[in-house]
Amino acid sequence: MRALRPLLFALIFSALPFCTLLAQDTVSLTNIIAKTGKYYNDYPVEKVYLHFDKPYYAVSDTVWFKAYVTIDENQFSGLSKIVHIEVLNQDDKLMQAVNLPLKNGVASGNVVLSTDFYKKGNYRFVAHTNYMNNSDAGYFFNKIVAVGNAIDNQVSTNINLKSTVVNKVAKIDAGIYFKDDQGNPLSNRKVNWMVDSDPDVLAKGKGTTDANGMLQINFTNTKNIPLDTTHIATTIEMADRKEVRHVFPLKTVAKSPVIQFFPEGGDLISGLNIRVAFKALRADGLGIDAKGTIVDNTGKVVANFNTTHAGMGFFELNAEEDKTYKANVTFSDGNAAEVDLPTALRSGISLVVDNNDPNLLLFKIQSSPAYLERNKNKIFYVVGQTRGIINYGAQTRLENPVYNARVAKTKFPAGVLQLTLMSSTGRPLSERLVYINHPDSLKLSLKTDKPTYTKRQKVHLTVAANEGGKPVDGEFSLTVVDESKVPYTEDKEITIQTYLLLTSDIAGYIEKPNYYFNATDDKKTKDLDVLMMTQGYRRFEYRGLLRDNKPTINFYPEQGLDITGILRSGTGIPVNKGNVRLLIPDKSYSANAITDAEGRFRFANLNFSDSTKVILSARNNYQSANMVLSVDGQFGIRIPINIYAADEMTNIDSTITPYLKNSKVQYSNSHTLKEVTITQKKIVKVISHRDYPGLSGLSEADHMIRGDQLSACQNLYDCLRGMVVGMTFDQDKFYVSRSYNQGQRVPAQVFLRGMPIDVNDLRGIDPKDVESIEVFVKDDLGTVNRAYQSNGAIVINTKEKPKGQKISLAQLQEMLPKTNEITFMPQGFGIQRTFYSPQYLVAKTLQNTGFDARSTIFWKPDVTINKTGVAAFDFFNADSKGTYRVIVEGLSNGGNIGRKVYRFKVE
Repeated sequence: MRALRPLLFALIFSALPFCTLLAQDTVSLTNIIAKTGKYYNDYPVEKVYLHFDKPYYAVSDTVWFKAYVTIDENQFSGLSKIVHIEVLNQDDKLMQAVNLPLKNGVASGNVVLSTDFYKKGNYRFVAHTNYMNNSDAGYFFNKIVAVGNAIDNQVSTNINLKSTVVNKVAKIDAGIYFKDDQGNPLSNRKVNWMVDSDPDVLAKGKGTTDANGMLQINFTNTKNIPLDTTHIATTIEMADRKEVRHVFPLKTVAKSPVIQFFPEGGDLISGLNIRVAFKALRADGLGIDAKGTIVDNTGKVVANFNTTHAGMGFFELNAEEDKTYKANVTFSDGNAAEVDLPTALRSGISLVVDNNDPNLLLFKIQSSPAYLERNKNKIFYVVGQTRGIINYGAQTRLENPVYNARVAKTKFPAGVLQLTLMSSTGRPLSERLVYINHPDSLKLSLKTDKPTYTKRQKVHLTVAANEGGKPVDGEFSLTVVDESKVPYTEDKEITIQTYLLLTSDIAGYIEKPNYYFNATDDKKTKDLDVLMMTQGYRRFEYRGLLRDNKPTINFYPEQGLDITGILRSGTGIPVNKGNVRLLIPDKSYSANAITDAEGRFRFANLNFSDSTKVILSARNNYQSANMVLSVDGQFGIRIPINIYAADEMTNIDSTITPYLKNSKVQYSNSHTLKEVTITQKKIVKVISHRDYPGLSGLSEADHMIRGDQLSACQNLYDCLRGMVVGMTFDQDKFYVSRSYNQGQRVPAQVFLRGMPIDVNDLRGIDPKDVESIEVFVKDDLGTVNRAYQSNGAIVINTKEKPKGQKISLAQLQEMLPKTNEITFMPQGFGIQRTFYSPQYLVAKTLQNTGFDARSTIFWKPDVTINKTGVAAFDFFNADSKGTYRVIVEGLSNGGNIGRKVYRFKVE
């Protein structure tokens, strides 16, 4: 059994002994504690956090990251041995998937933003373990990462959007600035634009940019089309008569601002003074300033309110019986609203918390006269838990309208504390979230051997960790970036502290989470307390727990890679006690498995990399020539709803301009274009779907993937999951995105050389043999869709085989694939790469190498601090002068979280 934090058990509010006899339908406080402890001991909770070397990137970059997998009180998890990372584009299509082996709860990896697959946009990194699939996908780690394009981005853009409502119809004003790759305005250029909400066109027109390169677009949403899936598409004409297209989503102006009200403890109660928190949000999910008044049903103003941070604030209200209340709100963008407040209960009880004292947590129970009279002398509980572990329990007999209590904050661990007021039957009556802050429980310090350096000079960096003044050991990761090239607002950071202690435990999106941890003061502490009143706890619910409702465990912690499948006879009957042999030639590895009564076989806890060839054979069986092997496909990923869309960068070009300029320099230094002279022309036959009679009914392909775009593919199955434009990949099937988003689940058919194949067959196709891939999101004649009961088609055309000598029938049969043997490339562990850190050890390297324009100066994911509490290492600066920022974060082996930012100068 895992160690539990010692419980603070208190008898508060009343001098009555805990052993007071209760009614038969009651549940004791000790029973609540015992059931909670057993539940979390039997069903532990894993979390995943990713630390990235940078907050944003450019096409052709490598994204470096370290995964931390924790359990319980932020201990390194020993459950799962594999962590899964997926990269999704803005349409939630899978771009790339990486599996990493976990060792003692940590792993490091990377994703290459290949020019063949990635383009400018916002991408979402999702991380989880297989075991986490038993819970809602909302618990997966999510982070939005902006990716710019400095390689072939001829035109940079910046858009300003504004929405106003005129006669209940939304009017959109868009000002778009166009600049060339040097930052000069593209003035007097013709632009065609269209407002598109597939398949509807809301508006379109033409215009010319002004002297500042700006084009003004105005339109009204007369068709009342939802704008959250609508975009403006522009095509600007360049000097060489080429056209450049840009697409701008309209999510930020899709709706008018909204405001929500959250009474402390859960309800407004007549006769009680209740704090009411509120949150005002724009259409994009970010907070918006607002102010207003609260009026009762007679028109009397009873309260005024103003936002204090990120659209949030609070006011106090003493609701009177039989009165209703509403808020008259004015938002900072000029919009106004009238919103009803929750109806006050005639009778009720509430838990109220004061978290302003740095050392004490003060709370009270207050009940209305009617509630007190009806429930006098009844037993009530107050239970506090953090991350599933109860660390506070108290009971009282209700005799007075108000009871107060105070508890030292040292009794609670850092993080979100859920305080729940319960009846004696275990029914939650009132709840309040509180953030407990223990700053510097793990102290990290960074020190360089010099305060300032010159370019390419060696830096000696020391990292030290201690708790309570004593050195500690743990796992950490460290990044050094050139801050002049990678400017970023510290408040926006998603850190190991903000994630493990805050955002992973509460529901909903949190804007600028590091604001509450970065240089904290009294205002930020109060702002964080208001945030706690506007968010809901994500994971813990007492009712089901006390009824012994247990979760269904369908996904177990992975200990290694598994390959499973079925062996059948030629008639389709499963083969019992059949022999299946597995070979991994690259690793000189082989193993045997015996099938069960259902013909199933399993090779467990394997270890191989992506692009590794795996051979399965059933030839070592009686009458093996008539046997058929099939391999199970991998589970389709569960894509969590994207509540983090507000983190998407609207104007990538202008927001990360310094980074993109440097990225262009880096790319130019590492790539030289060679002149090619064409001396002979040759007509090459282009293979397409028209070469196959069964597909001749298809017209022109809607999208085309060239074979050379697959050059970086290690596995065609993994590549196509993110490359097929207009298709959504889900549960090992492709669907036409438009139909999929409308709820239709008819899969597209995949063809190889004109023959239908299963999606899993893509694993055995060498990308180097592919000439082109045609994507059809529609079948105008319907011949293919009717023949295969499908919707859409993906046609894989392989390169024409060279002509040779004639072969015999026996030789041809030998070349044909055997049903009792399969060669394929399953998704293995991501190939480990090492971060390149140049060594400028001799003077001549300063002259004989090109300009060192690195933005990530140093990345070290494996900073392991032993019991001395110290780790040290060296690296070399780049050629740019300025401020270099060092960030180290991680966990001590005791479960404490640490993060430290340090800066030094390069002159």
